[in-house]
Amino acid sequence: MCPAHGPGPDLAALVGRRLTGVVASWYSHEGERAADPVVVWLRDDRGGCTFVATGSDWCLIVADDRPHADVDLGEWGRLDVRDAPHDTPFAPHLGHPVLAAREEHTPLTGRTALELDFPTGTVRCESWDGDLRLTGTGTPR
Repeated sequence: MCPAHGPGPDLAALVGRRLTGVVASWYSHEGERAADPVVVWLRDDRGGCTFVATGSDWCLIVADDRPHADVDLGEWGRLDVRDAPHDTPFAPHLGHPVLAAREEHTPLTGRTALELDFPTGTVRCESWDGDLRLTGTGTPR
């Protein structure tokens, strides 16, 4: 369990749900957008929305939450919230059900990774040096 953010949702409840959409938030500053999103929301066929982000303590936050509007951070930039493009690791799995969900933990920070298996492959979400890193494979484990 994450000491700062709690246990998060029961991942077993994700199994069997079809991924219907992915929304992401990117940090931008002075017109330059970061290459990778800082947050993703996974929409499913049962009306659920799973939030995945990295916490300030470098844990991986997983929660039931809906996307928010863009956020203006003033002189520090902004967070732009949009449908994720088709080149994200989740794109090949749209319309497919989650077959399995696994987490990894460390004693100090709690959850550090989440892997979701689909019939079409696996997506790994992890906290990497405090940033959200998403990677995908073409075949499930």
